Order: sequence, then structure tokens, then C-alpha cells
Amino acid sequence: MSDAAAKPLPFHFQFAAGAVAGVSEILCMYPLDVAKTRLMLQVSKSGGEQYKSIFDVFRRIIKEEGPSRLYRGILPPIMVEAPKRAIKFAANDTYGPMYKKLFNQEKLTQPLAIMTGVTAGITEALIVATPELVKIRLQAKENAGRYSGTMDCVRKIYAEEGIKAFANGLEATIWRHALWNGGYFGSIFGIKKMLPKAETKKGELALNFVAGAIGGTIGTTLNTPPDVVKTRIQNYNPAKGPAPYTTFLAGARMIAREEGVRALYKGYVPKVLRLGPGGGILLVVYDQVTTYMRKNFM
Repeated sequence: MSDAAAKPLPFHFQFAAGAVAGVSEILCMYPLDVAKTRLMLQVSKSGGEQYKSIFDVFRRIIKEEGPSRLYRGILPPIMVEAPKRAIKFAANDTYGPMYKKLFNQEKLTQPLAIMTGVTAGITEALIVATPELVKIRLQAKENAGRYSGTMDCVRKIYAEEGIKAFANGLEATIWRHALWNGGYFGSIFGIKKMLPKAETKKGELALNFVAGAIGGTIGTTLNTPPDVVKTRIQNYNPAKGPAPYTTFLAGARMIAREEGVRALYKGYVPKVLRLGPGGGILLVVYDQVTTYMRKNFM
């Protein structure tokens, strides 16, 4: 790595690079997120016509609701994607040196990389929980006629459920992001150590994509259960009565008991298809943008 590439970036450059990486990923992969949400919201015991697979989700959405529905609810994540992904990388780059100093380590180790990722994930979750709730409400098929758009959704949630409703699922969101970031950044550290060192820029890009894709897959495997619980908590309609659960562990126990443990991995296929390659896209774009910034602005 060149001296230019080794220069530490100021926070505002890290923030901007993370934003570009995040928006690039979401524009490429968003329909998979819609499919993931539809599958996660299916309750196994409820009967009715269920989606059978990711392809069935896409086929039926296009046939029954129109192709544009695959991008329904994209505005909240687009609005939050810039700070979300920026915080992911900027916090990771900030917490790493902090933990090295705290534990008197000259270099980042894998345990410190995991701790750094978990802390960055918690920071990220505090920012994204409310936009996630709005996105879930817009993506759910049962809400197709309930909300006309993002601002209508926000207004109706506030009017019908109160300001506290926007914090629904926050605890499960923290679990989701802490596990994903810990798995993602921790595994990237180990994978890069195992893979042969890249000797060209193309080789470095390929290495980053492979490491990011594997890291995204590991993070997804770890965080799908809290994602299922979070999704159901955030879409719950209080008109049905008191929520059956409001936290991750309580929700995971109930879902496992009533629908089986496999239900905690509903939506895993579209989620891993998005966040595996998506993790690679994130890492590659972030690396390219930060390299450009170092060369041209520092």
C-alpha cells in the first residue's frame, strides 16, 4: 500500500465515501430487500397463499402489483443510507484506533476488529431504526392501500400510534447491526490475512470484493434472526391488540416455538444474495472512493 493510501482520512471524507458506497449498493440490490421483507413477514401457521421462494415473490409482485413495487419504500433507506453506511465505515475507522490505544495494541487484531465492528453497528442502529420502520411499513403487502407514500406513512404512524411508535424494534435493530458489523468486519480482517496479498490494483479490487462478499454472508448468517424479529415488531399493527413481543429474545423464542427454528431464517436467501455481493460492492466502492480522495484532496 502506498503512503498516499496509508494516510488517515478526516471524518468528513470517511462519511462521504461511506455514503457513496452505501447508495451504490442499495440502488443495485434493493428489490432483494423487498423480497426479504415479504418472506420475513409470512407467519407459517397463518395459512393463506404464501410466497414459495424468492422467484415467486418477484413473479407475484410484478404480476399482481406492478414492477415499480419492487422499489416501494426506497426513499427512507436512500435518505438514511448515506449516514448509515458513512457511519458504518467512519465509526469502524474511528473505533479501531480507539481500541488499539485502550488495549495497548500496535496493530488491529481479529478480536479488536470484531469489537470495533460491534460498536460501529450499535452506533449505526441508533440512526437507522426509525427509517427502517417506515421502510418495512411501505414494503409490506398488507399496507399497500394504507399509505400513499413515505410522508403519508410517517404522518399516519404518528397520528395513529404516537411518537413512541417510531422507536419500535430499536432493541432488535441494535442486535441486527451489532451482529452484522461484528461478523462483517471481523471476518474481513481474518479473510484478508488468509488470502494471498494482491500485487496489482485489479488484484486488490478482487481481494476486497471476495473478502467483502464472504464477510457479508457471515454477517447475514449471524443477524437474520434479529432481522426477522425486528421486521415483525416494526410492522405490527397495534389495532390488533398488545404486541406479542417487543424484544429480540422474546420474539425469537415465540417464533421458534410456534413456527419452528427455521422460521428465524425466513428471507435468508434474498438477504444473503443482497448482502453477500452487496458487502463486496460496499468494500470495493469505499476503497475506490477513499483512494481517490487521498490522491486528490490530501
